[in-house]
Amino acid sequence: MAIFVNENTKVIVQGLTGGQGKFHGLRNRAYGTQVVGGVTPGKGGQDVEGIPVFDSVADAVKATGADASFIAVPPKAAPAAILEAAMAGVRFIVCITEGIPAQDEARVFNTLQRDFPGTRLLGPNCPGIISPGKCNIGITAGEIAELPSTKGPNVGIVSRSGTLTYQALYELKQKGIGVSTCVGIGGDPVPGTSFVDCLAEFEKDPETHAIIMIGEIGGSAEEEAAEFIKKNVTKPMSAYIAGVTAPAGKKMGHAGAIVSGGKGTAQGKMDALRAAGVKVGLNPTEAGSLMAEIVAGLR
Repeated sequence: MAIFVNENTKVIVQGLTGGQGKFHGLRNRAYGTQVVGGVTPGKGGQDVEGIPVFDSVADAVKATGADASFIAVPPKAAPAAILEAAMAGVRFIVCITEGIPAQDEARVFNTLQRDFPGTRLLGPNCPGIISPGKCNIGITAGEIAELPSTKGPNVGIVSRSGTLTYQALYELKQKGIGVSTCVGIGGDPVPGTSFVDCLAEFEKDPETHAIIMIGEIGGSAEEEAAEFIKKNVTKPMSAYIAGVTAPAGKKMGHAGAIVSGGKGTAQGKMDALRAAGVKVGLNPTEAGSLMAEIVAGLR
């Protein structure tokens, strides 16, 4: 089945006429995703290699029936673009934009929660989502994702790190293990979709038989996930936490990846996950090997 998106998802690209929007939007379409339109104010009536462009998300949704949006616009324009999509009735929004101020992220997140509970935001600052063979929204290379098998076992992936999202996909592909859905939630302080959100969906998904979780230092998302896993997740899991050697007080890559006040350490997160019954690898390859062992036991 997959989670969040599938072969029936219709996608518009906000920023399709820009360099990044065009490049990744066309790659998503080439993968097989239903990219049905683009949005750039003032460029309505044009097209990008056969994809019609509209002046507003509302116009695009009315004309195409789109229910998902891929936002590839600069940081200054991204918050308004997210809310425009929500107001147009888009149910699933993927925002890859990096560098949005945390206060803007918080404002948008709270607005969505209050006024648009039927809309889910993935990101910002994330690689997006891929349900292999069905739908790819964002910047993940589809060729590194192993298609799920009808009999399984198939693995769901959720990750804070973009690069490690790709590595997790490729580790499984090398082992011939199918993926139901891979979700990159992004590493900013206020993500629209959390580990817990994804774990809850994977737990319900009959096509997902095991789960890999990739976390990193900073914040408490992994500890919150561990508590959720203890109470709600019955499917076997492996995990990796990036940043074991990170010095305290120094931001490491992501805006949210910082150890402060003795909290948010890699060791603390690994301990919490192990206590929840998750097999924790010391590097991404080991996490993949642990998952291979889990999958072998499910066959």
